[in-house]
Amino acid sequence: MLNFRSVSILLATATAALALAGCGGSDESTGSSSDTTASAESQAASAGGGKFPATVSHMFGTTVVPKEPQRIVVVGLNEQDTVLALGYRPIATTEWFGEEPGAIWPWARQAMGPKDPVVLDSSDGIPFEEVAALRPDLIIGTAAGLQREDYDKLAAIAPTVAGVKGGTDYFSPWDQQTVLIAAALGEQERGEELVAEIEAEYAAVAAEHPEFEGKVATFSQCGFYDGLIYVYPPGLGTDFLSYLGFEINPKLTPLIEVEGEQVTVSAERLDVLDSDAIVFACDEPNSVPKLKQVPTFDTLPAVAEDKAVYTDPTLAGAIYFNSPLSLPYVLDHLTPELARAVAGEAPQRQMPEPKEES
Repeated sequence: MLNFRSVSILLATATAALALAGCGGSDESTGSSSDTTASAESQAASAGGGKFPATVSHMFGTTVVPKEPQRIVVVGLNEQDTVLALGYRPIATTEWFGEEPGAIWPWARQAMGPKDPVVLDSSDGIPFEEVAALRPDLIIGTAAGLQREDYDKLAAIAPTVAGVKGGTDYFSPWDQQTVLIAAALGEQERGEELVAEIEAEYAAVAAEHPEFEGKVATFSQCGFYDGLIYVYPPGLGTDFLSYLGFEINPKLTPLIEVEGEQVTVSAERLDVLDSDAIVFACDEPNSVPKLKQVPTFDTLPAVAEDKAVYTDPTLAGAIYFNSPLSLPYVLDHLTPELARAVAGEAPQRQMPEPKEES
């Protein structure tokens, strides 16, 4: 993740993803080029109203989108959420983890509608031939880990938007990615409004929970890999906590080795995780018993004092996606658990998956 490459190794036991590698494509991504194109054809959809031609600047230069796109292909890990939030439907997405139908998670399902997009598999690199067969008129890869060679190949197929200037290969700040993608869709002002709306939603909830203000919070993955747990330092995918008034655990900052990557903590040094509330993003069922097998885990004061939240897999996915559609989902589902954690009343068990709406 952030470095999501390292995350795919982390989530490798479950999805080989948080560190970013795709978990693998669905059956939809394994058909012939003609089947793929035919399947995607019926998915073409756009919002209308954008200003074109649209010109955007990204880490590899400038891209001109000459007219409103009808066939948007997402080659990154989470950009479909932003495309959908802006009223467009991609004809293809890329599998990250979770193997949700169409790589569309529950918080984005209503915006996508019943017809799933084609799912690409980037576990062995971007499938350029399959992308070309889809005949895209816009390729979005702001969280795709694109290198210059990758970008040049994609740009030869269709106008391509790479990551934000000065950002990371994968998960640059969600607000910057949102505005960049919106600009490519001729909707920069709408992208800015979307960011402001979500920030306002968080601010309103923060006002309802003054007990969060100034409390220290830690955001961590939910398992040990080769004796290490991966934890997020301030500013790395932690907006969902800081927007609510929490201070992100400052003890993690000195542990940063590479900007844009998680820090690693051994079982012997779990004391650095201790804070007023800890959020463990548990992307697998039955994660808590595995954590408790680590001898030092139960001795962590925040754990012993019922100040730790263990998410369900869907909420973990929403936190990791960190997108305009997943952030409101996080706000709705995580806030009550954070309130319990700050009060020292959080249950020492994993949150149950929410019931599907009938």
